[in-house]
Amino acid sequence: MDAPVRVRSPVSPWLSVAAALVLTLLTFAAGAMLGVAELQWHDLWQSESVTARIFWQLRVPRVLTAFCAGAGLASAGLIFQALFLNSLATPYTLGVSSGSACGAAAAIVLGGMASGATGMGVTLGAMTGAAAATALILAFSTTRLGTQRHVLLLAGVAVSFFFSSLLMLIQSLASFYQSFRIIRWLLGGIAVVGYGEAMALAVVSGCFWLVMLGLAPHLNLLLLGDDLAHARGLAVKTIKRLLLAGVSLLVAVIVSITGPIGFIGMVVPHVCRLGWGGDHRRLVWVVPLVGGLFLVWCDLVARLLMQPSGLPVGVMTSLIGAPFFFFLLISSNRHDRVL
Repeated sequence: MDAPVRVRSPVSPWLSVAAALVLTLLTFAAGAMLGVAELQWHDLWQSESVTARIFWQLRVPRVLTAFCAGAGLASAGLIFQALFLNSLATPYTLGVSSGSACGAAAAIVLGGMASGATGMGVTLGAMTGAAAATALILAFSTTRLGTQRHVLLLAGVAVSFFFSSLLMLIQSLASFYQSFRIIRWLLGGIAVVGYGEAMALAVVSGCFWLVMLGLAPHLNLLLLGDDLAHARGLAVKTIKRLLLAGVSLLVAVIVSITGPIGFIGMVVPHVCRLGWGGDHRRLVWVVPLVGGLFLVWCDLVARLLMQPSGLPVGVMTSLIGAPFFFFLLISSNRHDRVL
């Protein structure tokens, strides 16, 4: 398995901060102002106007939700790649996404049978499925085999296949309309009204970021391997279980709200390592910001491409992420650099 590349950052810290601030402001302004409906600045402060309602109740919450979800998924990818010493590890490696999808599908079918599947019911169902997958992985991690990286990865694959099989069973029992809703949810999307989802993601992502900030030096030690990290005084098993629990909880909350959105957790950490090096004390600042901005831009492009309905943002991240990741692999090969 490949360890993440460790290179010196060629980017000046002050230039990075200034560029990040400007880019963040531009991204938030573009995400909130651009869309199907044209908004005028002078109407934004008139509380009774349609423009103000669209801006404050739809656009701003959507941008905040996309930013927090992107930051969380990118952070989860960074942690998993360090935890498993595997450059292909993603936030969905341990089957949390499959469990969440299974729970959401069950909520859609059961809600439909009860004559009304609400969005909150689907979110709770997705959260329940993700929690079940997380519980299985955490229970396995407490066993003797669960402390080995490759065995834990295989356990995650098994959990993913199990819930995927349940998902196919549920789809086979669903009606045509329910199957359409399930497929639409699986494509990933950020369709929120109000600030409830954004606040939930901000709290969970913020708490996880604080934990990640405190554990950044330990992440550097994990890159050395379990034996060397343990020899330097790191409680490897405890750190691993803490990170597994934190990442699984974070991904469960994100997926329950937005559905599965791929490639962010894989591509963004690689891009940040190429620009800012492999030191996690720096990456824990850069990766969440880049991941959040990336998802906001993907969501904006998805909204503008196919008006008025727009593309699911999960489709857009895959369309952008897959070719870019392929290009990244080729360019890295030319420089004899392993991602």
